[in-house]
Amino acid sequence: MRILDLSLPTPAENLALDEALLEEAEAAAQPLETLRFWEPQQYIVVVGRSSRIETEVHRDVCSELGIPILRRPSGGAAIVTGPGCLMYALVLDCENHPVLRAINQAHSFILSTLAQALVPSVYEVCCQGTSDLAYDRCKFSGNSMRRRHRHLLYHGTILYDFSLEMIDRCLKMPPRMPDYRGCRPHKTFVKNLPLSAAEIRLALVTAWNALEPCNDWPRELTARLAIEKYGNPQWNE
Repeated sequence: MRILDLSLPTPAENLALDEALLEEAEAAAQPLETLRFWEPQQYIVVVGRSSRIETEVHRDVCSELGIPILRRPSGGAAIVTGPGCLMYALVLDCENHPVLRAINQAHSFILSTLAQALVPSVYEVCCQGTSDLAYDRCKFSGNSMRRRHRHLLYHGTILYDFSLEMIDRCLKMPPRMPDYRGCRPHKTFVKNLPLSAAEIRLALVTAWNALEPCNDWPRELTARLAIEKYGNPQWNE
């Protein structure tokens, strides 16, 4: 598996690169799997492919604080990311991993791999709900997927030094909540994982055996998607 640790200058470019890596893999003659990390330097709200912004986001607060609202290509509810939140993306080949062809099994397989990678450092880490990672009954990672014919994009957040008050300020209570949440507000439901970004990176790189540097990432497709899709108000709205 390739490893790409790359944060691009703008939110649109960073979301575009995740999708570009998926499309690049789909077009390749051979299986092409990648683990990518990035971390934004500004706060961003990212809504799911089918999210209704007015239902999930405090738009007025985001506007006042200058926080952009963008839409990702995968499902799930809105998230807030920014400094102290490590973003990761996995592009996996479904022929190499047949378990990925069933949605519930894909969530279970990938999240279990991530949890097992982190357990040696934080033994309470476990999978919760459909697509969360948690410890001490609190969520620190939300995840979603985008399927294509041969490959799957699985990406998400890992909070490690994030200003948790930003979640309460920017997001409304989600329209759907897992049972383990128990209707708790964001401030008592979400917490930071007590690891550094470097420790998290190393754990995931080891778990996925991502040892091949990805020097030739899809620059042109990323730039085009950033302009035509993720920088386009029609897509984001």
